[in-house]
Amino acid sequence: MSQKTVVTFGEIMLRLAPPGFERFLTSPLMQATFGGGEANVAVSLANYGQPARYITALPANNPITDAFLYQMRGFGIDVSHIKPGAGRFGIYFVESGANQRPSKVTYDRANSSIAMAKPGDFDWKAIFSDAAWFHVTGITPALTQSCADLTIESVQAARAAGVAVSVDLNYRKNLWKYGKSSKEVMSEVTKYVDYVIANEEDVQKALGIEAGVNVESGKLESDKYQALAERVLATYPNVKAIAITLRESFSASHNGWSACLHNGQEFILSSRYDITHIVDRVGGGDAFGGGLIYGLLNLGTAQAALEFAVAASCLKHSIPGDFNRFTKAEVEALIKGGGSGRVQR
Repeated sequence: MSQKTVVTFGEIMLRLAPPGFERFLTSPLMQATFGGGEANVAVSLANYGQPARYITALPANNPITDAFLYQMRGFGIDVSHIKPGAGRFGIYFVESGANQRPSKVTYDRANSSIAMAKPGDFDWKAIFSDAAWFHVTGITPALTQSCADLTIESVQAARAAGVAVSVDLNYRKNLWKYGKSSKEVMSEVTKYVDYVIANEEDVQKALGIEAGVNVESGKLESDKYQALAERVLATYPNVKAIAITLRESFSASHNGWSACLHNGQEFILSSRYDITHIVDRVGGGDAFGGGLIYGLLNLGTAQAALEFAVAASCLKHSIPGDFNRFTKAEVEALIKGGGSGRVQR
C-alpha cells in the first residue's frame, strides 16, 4: 500500500437529521453527526489504511470544533493543519426520503469559517510536503468568491508540488449565489487537475460540456457517456481520467448503481448493483471518490480501482450519516460476491 498522504480540502458541517425517515421536527429529536464531501473522502481513505490529512478552517475555542477534531483523530486523520479562525460552524439539515418522497437538504452555512477564509491562509508547501494526492470538490468554490480563489490557489500549489490532483465536480445549484457561475469557476479549477469525478449532471452543469444526456430522467443512456467523457478529455488535456457515476433512480429507496471511467486509452464500465432498500444515499458519491483514489493509488489497474469505488459506494447506501464506515476487506468481500446480506457468524 502507498504510504504517501492523501490531502483533502473543504468545509465540514454539523449534520442534523430527524430519526429514521421522519419529516423535519415531526418529533423534537434531531440526530447530530458531521458531514462534508472532502472530510467524507478522508474518512473512507483512513478506513482503508491510507494516510489522510484534512484541511479546513473552523471557529477557534469552540466545543463543536473540538468534538469534530476528536472524532477525526479517532479515524487516524491528520488535522494538524486545520486553521482556527473567525466565523461559525456550518450546519446542514437532511430529511431522508423513501419510495417516491425525495430526500431534502437545507443549508445553514453562511459566514462559516471556511467561507471567510482567503488565499494565503494556508501553508500549502508544508501541507503537501509528504503528499501523493490532493482532492477538492465543486462545493467549496460555490460558497464565496474568496473560497473560489482559495480553491484555485490550492490546486495550483498542489500542481507545483508535483502532487496528483482530483476534483469531484459536485454541482450544487443552491450554493452558487455570489455572482459567478459554476462553469466560470470550475472550468478554471479543472485546468489544474489530473482526475475528474462526476455524475451525469455535473459535467454538463459545472463545465458546460453537453452530450445529450437527460439528467432528469433517472434512466441511463450509457451509449452517450463515452462521448461525454471524451469531450472532457479533449477540452482539458491535463486530465488523465474521468470517472462518472451512473445512478438509475427508480425511487428514493431503489437505485441502480454503477460507474464508468475513461483514461484516454480505454473506456470501462463497472459492475452494477441493484440497491433496493436505501438507508442513506448522502455521502454515496464521496464514498465512490474515496474508493477510486484508494484504488488508483494501490490496486494496479483502472478496472480494479473502478470496481472498488463502486462497491464501496454501494455499501455506503446501507448506513446512516455521511461517513462510509467500511474496511477494505468488507469492500473486497462485496466485489467477490458477498452481497447476499446473510448473517456473518
